[in-house]
Amino acid sequence: MSNYKMAVVAIHGMGSQSVGPNQPSSVPTFSSDLHDRVGRQLGQDMSKVAWHEVIWAQILQGRQMDYLNSISPYTGYDRTRRFVVCNLSDAASYRPTPDGSDKTYAAIHERVAQVIRIVRFQIGERAPILIVAHSLGGHIMSNYIYDLQRHLRHGGLPQHGVPVEDMQTVAGLVTFGCNIPIFLFAYPEQDITPIQRPNQELPLTLQFHNWWQNYYDKHDVLGFPLGPIAPSFGQLVGTGEITDQAIRVGNIFTGWNPFSHNGYWKARSLYEPVADRIRQILNAV
Repeated sequence: MSNYKMAVVAIHGMGSQSVGPNQPSSVPTFSSDLHDRVGRQLGQDMSKVAWHEVIWAQILQGRQMDYLNSISPYTGYDRTRRFVVCNLSDAASYRPTPDGSDKTYAAIHERVAQVIRIVRFQIGERAPILIVAHSLGGHIMSNYIYDLQRHLRHGGLPQHGVPVEDMQTVAGLVTFGCNIPIFLFAYPEQDITPIQRPNQELPLTLQFHNWWQNYYDKHDVLGFPLGPIAPSFGQLVGTGEITDQAIRVGNIFTGWNPFSHNGYWKARSLYEPVADRIRQILNAV
């Protein structure tokens, strides 16, 4: 019988990932620094945590690299151009289209669904989940949960019929370097609706009041506080359901500039609160 009591589901943000297409979700890659540091904080309790990753970069990565190779005779090698193609185009490509012609949105969400399905069979239909999401990954997870909740608001039945797969057992959401606000300027402030608490099918002891923790470094131009983007988000911050927490990440070379965006995975100011939330969940299971 599995010793696991909960799952952590980590999702990366913009940019290429140097992992193969068949990489098991249970083997930490991009989140290995956070995984190892959290493990040292938890000690033996880490054996009760199933750690999984959602890796979606390959959906776009092949086309991006093919394009860069095709234009190299004209542009030469340009790191800035590669950054734009392999990072900013991720954000530009991830969007639903009314005519359904862009399949990237659905393909990325299917990667999320596949990992959550693994969690279901590994731990159970009501397994508590902690989501840790970097950068664009926070927007992806917010959209994934929002779409499931919108289906219910419009009178539909739960899409999967299993609480963990319907994202109703999310005990906590941790976003860092999160850029959700930059995707919302196209909507009037009064029309912006955050996701609702995704913990309705958990025991009351796991329905934490502060269920969304958002961390950002002021030097990270891709990480933002959530509260100021709309009154609905501001209300959740005001009641303490969402916390916007400024932290310092990176090192002497990156901590004072935009390269801090990739520094969260190793930062004590992130891995300690992640470990604390895991410990809270384990104690309440």
